[in-house]
Amino acid sequence: MEEATGAGTETGAGEAGAGAGPGGGLDSGLLRKRVVGFLREHVLPCEDVLDAGGPKADTVLRGVQEQARREGLWAVPLPVELGGQGLDLARYAAYAEAEGASDHGPAALGSAPLLDVLMLRRHGTPRVREEWLPRVVAGDLRTCYAMTEPGVPGTDPVATTTRADLRPDGSWRLTGRKWFTSGAAGADLVTVLARTDGASPDRDGLSLFVVPTTAPGFRVVRELPVLGASGAGGQWEIAFEGVRVPGDGLVGERGAALTVAGERLQLGRTLRCLRWLGQAQRAFDLMAARAVTRTGSRGPLASHQLVQAHVFESLLALRTARPLVHEAVALLAAGADAHVEVGLAKVAAARTLQQVVDAAIQVHGAAGLGPDTALPALLRTGRAARILDGPDELHITSVARRVLRGYA
Repeated sequence: MEEATGAGTETGAGEAGAGAGPGGGLDSGLLRKRVVGFLREHVLPCEDVLDAGGPKADTVLRGVQEQARREGLWAVPLPVELGGQGLDLARYAAYAEAEGASDHGPAALGSAPLLDVLMLRRHGTPRVREEWLPRVVAGDLRTCYAMTEPGVPGTDPVATTTRADLRPDGSWRLTGRKWFTSGAAGADLVTVLARTDGASPDRDGLSLFVVPTTAPGFRVVRELPVLGASGAGGQWEIAFEGVRVPGDGLVGERGAALTVAGERLQLGRTLRCLRWLGQAQRAFDLMAARAVTRTGSRGPLASHQLVQAHVFESLLALRTARPLVHEAVALLAAGADAHVEVGLAKVAAARTLQQVVDAAIQVHGAAGLGPDTALPALLRTGRAARILDGPDELHITSVARRVLRGYA
């Protein structure tokens, strides 16, 4: 795919909230530049293969991951005691934006399982922590997280119909179906939300379980192409058909799923925002490079006022969204309440990605619609971003209600 080579002056603009690198031994700017260079050299040239999935994609990804290890960029934000480098959230933010320029960046650099690792380290049983977590951090096991169900609004988890029934021997029998589970077809472990007690709308009867995908009764039903496109790390529908889960597969306390899930929710949304900023920046760089290199009978595109308007509006969107996202990062890193800031950041980052990619496609013309740039894939991500992790409408109403309560 065609990529911008100049990386623009905007590429380094998102370093608020970053500090020293892994172990405190790297300058944040240097670390970010290393990540940008790593993606450009090792990940972006392989995107077509990685998008296609299959054995070839697995082989290529393993090779890229080995290169990340050799360059000291593997598992940077993951806990040190499990084999990561322990970079804290405040310092990870700029790194996350840079690695997020490609959907495959987090997997290539070993950051992808961060949310699952933090959840299972805190709430998993000793067997899960000792047997599986080091292998997840090492990249030997891949994880996914299954909450959303067909016919059940993803914003209403109390309506979950997947059930886990306690057996006399202390194990659980898990039955149900989930969909839009990212990366499920290639995962080794899945954390699944199920009802163990009561009925909807009871919030205290939901529990989480971690299940090996090799367990009898686990089945990948089908891939769910997003806006018509498939992808190796895409969305999947999965089924649990009487899966037996040992008692120590319970994550956290019985009935406490929403508490455990809530701990990861704000961080997960913020990480997505950072990665969406990275992808918006990538689209901006492509647009700017196209504007200055494409020349027609009326001169370079960059001399046209309407093209300049696309550049201006895209830059304005990026410069407006980025501080909102990093404000959310700073509050989360400080352990403060960030519900309003995360809601603002999520809507702003998703809108920015969609807006900037759309402008970049317009500047590219027909070339922006075809397979020679990353823009079609980025456009699909931008549109999906306004639904994933809660639709815009959810965040708009939630933030407004919280703000208005302060005026009551």
